[in-house]
Amino acid sequence: MEGQQERRAVLITGGTSGIGLAAAQRFAAAGDCVLIAGRDAARGEAALRALPAEVRPRVRFCAADVARVADTERLAAACVRAFGRIDVLVNSAGIYVEGAIEEMTEEMFDEVLDVDLKGTYFMCRAALPALRQHAGSAAIVNVGSDAGVHGNYFCTAYCAAKGGVSLLTRALALELAHEGIRVNAIAPGDIMTPLTERQLAAAADREAALREMRSVYPLGRIGTAEEAASAICYLASPDAAFITGTILSIDGGLTA
Repeated sequence: MEGQQERRAVLITGGTSGIGLAAAQRFAAAGDCVLIAGRDAARGEAALRALPAEVRPRVRFCAADVARVADTERLAAACVRAFGRIDVLVNSAGIYVEGAIEEMTEEMFDEVLDVDLKGTYFMCRAALPALRQHAGSAAIVNVGSDAGVHGNYFCTAYCAAKGGVSLLTRALALELAHEGIRVNAIAPGDIMTPLTERQLAAAADREAALREMRSVYPLGRIGTAEEAASAICYLASPDAAFITGTILSIDGGLTA
């Protein structure tokens, strides 16, 4: 993030754990002001307490559910109230539901699409007026998935949602390019986050499940939240000033 001249305001949905929280810590460590958002207020307060003391004063939390359009508008307004601006939007809120198509209820399908795709779409829309105030340097980074690039077994709804995020990213990048607002996404493979830890803990043999998870990656391991956060911060930085409409794979060679 070399060449950064002034403190930016960064809004991160899904910022209370995993990739979103790692990104918040990285932005704040670089001197940016960060508003993290999540549905659970207790988790949000815990996330703030878990941050290193030196960055904690630059990070705030706002409880919100991006599946509700009114909450996306409230979040954008909260960031402007807190910091006077929005320079970077990171859409990291997401849920994962696994199961064969016959097992997916309408409610399960709607929840995945509402959070992962609709939430991303309307958060972009809500932040746009503030982002336009910083055209030329403003950036949106969406957190997609390798499942939005190729099909995966037993996660049709999730693939549909993340595939939508990939094309939303490309389409919005074209729409906003003439305004100087860049739009990119990362497409992570398996990342060691609290969600991944819970999935492994639920397996009959955690170590066997982890070995199987690692086995599909050419680099022989799964990623870390910090590695995904590093990619997010790069795409939001001046170093990526000529990059827009890109889906950056963070997957250890899985989609090579």
